[in-house]
Amino acid sequence: MMDSLPPRTAGQTLLRLFCPQQVRTNQDTGLIRLIACICMFIDHAGKMLFPQYPVMREIGRLAFPLFAYGIAVGAVYTAHPEKYFSRVVGLALLSQPLYAVALGHENAAMYAVSFARHPLRAALTFYLNSWQTPSILFSLSLGLLLLLCLRGRRWVLALGVYLLCDRLSGHLDYGIHGIQLMLLFYLLCEHPAACLAATFSFMTWWALQGTGYTFFGHSFGMRVFSLPSIVLCCLPVKRRTQLPRWFIYGFYPAHLAVIALLCRVF
Repeated sequence: MMDSLPPRTAGQTLLRLFCPQQVRTNQDTGLIRLIACICMFIDHAGKMLFPQYPVMREIGRLAFPLFAYGIAVGAVYTAHPEKYFSRVVGLALLSQPLYAVALGHENAAMYAVSFARHPLRAALTFYLNSWQTPSILFSLSLGLLLLLCLRGRRWVLALGVYLLCDRLSGHLDYGIHGIQLMLLFYLLCEHPAACLAATFSFMTWWALQGTGYTFFGHSFGMRVFSLPSIVLCCLPVKRRTQLPRWFIYGFYPAHLAVIALLCRVF
C-alpha cells in the first residue's frame, strides 16, 4: 500500500492560497475577453451616442468583472510577469488621452497651453492633465501589480500596493472594490464553487450600495447587472477560444477612436 501524504502545514496552505498554480474556474479567457470588449463598446456607445437607451449602460455593467477575471487568470498563467505587466501599463499610457477625449473626461487644464504657439508644451500639458480621470486600465494595472506581487511572494510589497490602491480609491475606476474583486478571483480560481459564492456575494453587496433598481424589496445600483458575468467567470469551462494578440491589445484604443470620431460626426 502507498503511504498517505503528510498533511499540509498552515504555511503551505496559506502559500497555496496566495500563489494558486492553476485555474479551475472558466479557462476560456478568449471568449470572456471577447464578451467583455463587446459589452464595453455597447456601454461607451450608450454613454456618448445613445444616452436615451439606458439598457446599453446596463449591458455595459457586465464588462468590468470579465476584465477583472481576465487579469486574475493572466496573473496565474503568464510565463513572463514583467512583460505582461509592461504591456498592460503601456496600453494604459497610450490610451489615456484618447479615453479622456472619447468619453467626455476632458478638462480646461488640458487646453491651458496653446497648441499653435507651443505645440510640444501643449501636447505634454494635454497628456498630463488627461490623467485627472484615469481609465479602467489604471485600475487593472494596479490590480495586476498586486496579484503579481502575491505570486512572487513579495508580501510586504503586495501590502504596500493594496494600501496604495485604497488611498487612491477615489481616483480609480471602480475604486478599491474593483481591486478587491480581482483579488477574490485570483485567490479562489482553483475552487469554482467557493469563487462563485464569494464573488457573487461580494458583487451583490456592492450593488446594494447604490440605488435606482428594486428587486425582491431591496434597492440596488446599476452594478446589479454585473451578476451574470460573475456566473460566467466561475463556470468550470476548459475550452479555449483563441484571439489574436492585436485584438486583445488593440481593441481598447481602437474602440475609443471610433467613438471619438462618431461623436464629432454626429
